[in-house]
Amino acid sequence: MSSQAITAPSLSTPSAHRGAIWLLVPALALFALIFAAPLIDLALESFRQFEPGRIGSAPDAPFVLDNYRELASSAFASVLAETFRISVAASLVGMVIAFPIAYGIVRRFSRRGRVACIGLMITLVLLSMLVRTYALELTFGSVGIIRPLLTALGIAPTSRWYIDMLVGAGLLHAVIPISVLTLIGTVQNLDPRLIDAAQSLGAPAWRAHLDITLPRSLPALVSSFLVSLTFSISAFVIPMVLGKGRVLFISNVIYNRFSDVSNYPSGAAVSITMLILTLAVVYLVSLVQHGRRRRA
Repeated sequence: MSSQAITAPSLSTPSAHRGAIWLLVPALALFALIFAAPLIDLALESFRQFEPGRIGSAPDAPFVLDNYRELASSAFASVLAETFRISVAASLVGMVIAFPIAYGIVRRFSRRGRVACIGLMITLVLLSMLVRTYALELTFGSVGIIRPLLTALGIAPTSRWYIDMLVGAGLLHAVIPISVLTLIGTVQNLDPRLIDAAQSLGAPAWRAHLDITLPRSLPALVSSFLVSLTFSISAFVIPMVLGKGRVLFISNVIYNRFSDVSNYPSGAAVSITMLILTLAVVYLVSLVQHGRRRRA
């Protein structure tokens, strides 16, 4: 019996392309409905004129730039600087703490220990932000159980620098598990024989890790930093509860504009500005990392 070769239809044919496009239509429609449409509506609202006494802008309100001109004030600049200052510091510290933890989980724990540690990190990520924030407040706040120790050391729990550190600790409580989970996969892919070879040639352990482990983990470290930074600058509950009204993030300002004064155009302008700044920071950091990798 003669056999005839059966060829599968090529994915490069026009019919295959049309089929792939039709498969993408439901996902694209859902994306447009849930993500794109609200952002477009928010951007349009940011250019409308606010009318006091109304909730939001009037339907026939003219398009103006007043909402963005208000953001050029020193008050908004100070809130923006405070948001990025605390968020960048917490993201860097969280990355520095998370990397040894991820390395220890992968290289120093048994299989059951790794499973338990990864499960713990996932549990911390899924833990309610409100619960962990009030737990920190009850422990380190002005009425916390650590207050007598702080008083004995001459540290005022209501001082500004202490409140900044408390907000940073709240951010660390959230970003460290995320960073650990981000870095575990990269550490698993590192060949431990490279470290063993370097040490067998006389390099101390710290130098071997500095010259081999860190350079090979740098892309994951940058990704961990960006994920932590994105979470930190958008945090709402942590600065609201731990900041005690003295530390404000941009998210708190957005909430006040929408909820307290019903100034939807101003809140939309702040939201769009923060979105653009966040995308710019992520793009610049990624661009620097890409340039460094190309030079390497």
